[in-house]
Amino acid sequence: MSRLTAALAAVTVLTVTASGCVTVHGEREVVPSATRAEAAQALRDFTDAYNKADKAFDPALDAGRVTGPLGAVNQAGLKARHVTDPGGNPQHVPLELTDAKFAIPRKAGWPRWFVADTDSNRDREGGPDDTRWLLVFVRGGADDVWKAAHLSVLAPKDVPALAVDPDGFAEPVRPDEPGLAVAPKDLSESYVSYLRTGRPEAFAPGPHTTQWRDQRKKNAVLPGMSTQYVDQPLDTGDFAPLSLRTRDGGALAFFATRHFERQTAAKGVRLNINADVRALMTGDARSSVTKERVSDDAAVVPPAGRGPVLVINRLQGLVSAKGE
Repeated sequence: MSRLTAALAAVTVLTVTASGCVTVHGEREVVPSATRAEAAQALRDFTDAYNKADKAFDPALDAGRVTGPLGAVNQAGLKARHVTDPGGNPQHVPLELTDAKFAIPRKAGWPRWFVADTDSNRDREGGPDDTRWLLVFVRGGADDVWKAAHLSVLAPKDVPALAVDPDGFAEPVRPDEPGLAVAPKDLSESYVSYLRTGRPEAFAPGPHTTQWRDQRKKNAVLPGMSTQYVDQPLDTGDFAPLSLRTRDGGALAFFATRHFERQTAAKGVRLNINADVRALMTGDARSSVTKERVSDDAAVVPPAGRGPVLVINRLQGLVSAKGE
């Protein structure tokens, strides 16, 4: 990610760590991304900010605690709701994130990041809708605060088992890791290529691959309405992929994609545009509307030669709309 780093001191001191890395004032030293106390505080800070923003429908109240694809979806959603419900959220129930388990990798330099695997009060524990919330927190520099960049909501059985070292720290996976079915840096581009063409067969069938493509085909041409889809990778800066090693040698990868949906109505047919879309729309939707969405994606990537990538979560939100 393109982030600010801590300024170097006037005198440069070079040392060699036990791992063989050359260190410049600790920037190259391989260290835990956070202490468990810091990770727990980051989770509390995010939850507090999220609840304030959700209660008031005010994106400014948690803007400093979100980033990346989660930030894009969160901020646009709050912006829309602030327009439709300017008095705030009449159905606000404070979010509670408990039973937190932290996957903290050792790494050098910035950004640093970790994963919080939590239980939420948005379901019934042990029931058929029981879920775990996986939040990825990122910190861009020594003077930055921890921000939530990704959210994946998974059934407990679908949370991948992560590899840990003897000290209990997670293992980060390089963006250009060559030993995987798809390198993390290529996931966003490969996924949108699959959505466009159905090829390559690098992705397993499921609700976020084959079923999503089938649903799009059904909606492409309806009486009085046609829909076109354009998918784009989103993989730089705050949207760059982040991955942890799984116990089987693969990776749990968090990445992002951008999706456009253009609906065009036949002459004499009115576009059905809901209040949230209107709240984010520019222009006058006389005959068409183009909706832009950002997807916060998570996938299990197996080692090379051991099967396709499985997309396990897709949190997608509208971020803008344009009427024509």
